[in-house]
Amino acid sequence: MEYYERKRWLFLGLPFTFTKYFVKEDMITIATGFFKIVENDCYMYKVQDVQLTRSLMERIFGLGTIVCHTGDTTHPTLTILHIKHSRKIKDFILQASEEARIKRRTVNMLDIGSDTMEDIDDV
Repeated sequence: MEYYERKRWLFLGLPFTFTKYFVKEDMITIATGFFKIVENDCYMYKVQDVQLTRSLMERIFGLGTIVCHTGDTTHPTLTILHIKHSRKIKDFILQASEEARIKRRTVNMLDIGSDTMEDIDDV
């Protein structure tokens, strides 16, 4: 499954910008520009966290903004601005990034507060 969306104006949600977002199972691509097109890619396994924000104006016009916190060097915070179907795309990114990390065996496990007093006494 893949998604193609365009960045939209906040007013009426019209797609009069030159920014395109391609969300695939293995990669997120952002293409910007008219005369000079710049493409930025981020592999799904690098996406660590995804956040969906919807302001009042975005909710009125059926839009949303997705912020992906990644381990990418060029874009540590990847922002997908003012797109339609934002909730579906956010859920897809979360699921696809988890599957990509498992597939590449790059799953990070956090161990917060596991040391108890009994564990410290044993050392």
